[in-house]
Amino acid sequence: MPPFAPHRVAILAYDRLCTFEFGCAVEVFMLERPEIPGPWYRAQVCAVEPGPLRAMGGLQVAAPGSLAGLRRAQTIVVPGWRDPQERPPEPLLQALRAAHARGARLATICSGVFVLAHVGLLQGRRVATHWRYAARLAEQFPGVIVDAAGLYVDDGDIVSSAGSAAGLDMLLHLVRRDRGAAVANQVAQRLVMPPQREGGQAQYVPRPLPRDEASPVARLLDLLRANPRAAHSVASMATEVAMSPRSLHRHFKDATGLTPLAWLVRERAGLARELLETRPALSLDSVADLAGLGSVESLRHHFRQLGLGSPAAYRRQFGAGEAMGAGIDRDDDTDADTGTGTDTGTRPGASTDTGPGARG
Repeated sequence: MPPFAPHRVAILAYDRLCTFEFGCAVEVFMLERPEIPGPWYRAQVCAVEPGPLRAMGGLQVAAPGSLAGLRRAQTIVVPGWRDPQERPPEPLLQALRAAHARGARLATICSGVFVLAHVGLLQGRRVATHWRYAARLAEQFPGVIVDAAGLYVDDGDIVSSAGSAAGLDMLLHLVRRDRGAAVANQVAQRLVMPPQREGGQAQYVPRPLPRDEASPVARLLDLLRANPRAAHSVASMATEVAMSPRSLHRHFKDATGLTPLAWLVRERAGLARELLETRPALSLDSVADLAGLGSVESLRHHFRQLGLGSPAAYRRQFGAGEAMGAGIDRDDDTDADTGTGTDTGTRPGASTDTGPGARG
């Protein structure tokens, strides 16, 4: 890479500051790094409003800079915004709009993306945010393309991340963009974290619960959880609750937000994740069987569909210990990338419905 010219970073601070996300940006861009040759970033904390500024945990922040610091910044980091329903101060919106117009890179963590949405910069653009805020962001700003699953989204001059720790992944990604993989790996090593998690990796795969725990759908979910290996189909599920398949589909989606088969896939994948995390001696064939996915090929397929990577890679990153069972090493990264399974996550003999949401 060409020599790194000092790159100016402005880190926003405001009242009711999200301490962790703010601290992540300070750690990455402001900490002295004598182990890395050449200049590091020139970062400044810029107050959005007069201080002292309250931060989570009872702290107070006295920021040395003001919004004037945004005029020369090449990258501006927006930590989680204090309230997604609150419109940010107009001087901040104007400063961000001007900075973007002159070519500054804007990076948001968690609910910080709401600030850029209020600026008006996200129309037609894909962004990430914490999964808890995804639906609210899409509803409040319908022109924004919300990636509710990924850790972060790099859209060139606007980079956004999901909540909390995903902000560190995004900040490391920016270092990788600016300084290359070797330097980013050194920063990650000092942070004692993996050198890279891809932005497309799932931040969280929810396993929705029904709103009414006494409903027929709730009773059906209990039965499905107790028997994940059974050959469940939409027809068999409908029979269990004495509904027609069409009625079950409507009630199920009202209760969980997913179709019956989409929910079943997520539940089985969630069970597979738990087995990979806690049962290191269990082979991948056994994980697939116990989770109700039927085969390693199906396990790989659904992990890819949910953005979890390969089962073997997932176990290496999140497992409780070294895998020891027969067949565990079969699912290497090469195999995982070339798997061609296309089932819907149901066991042999079950429905192969490929309707909306059938694969989660």
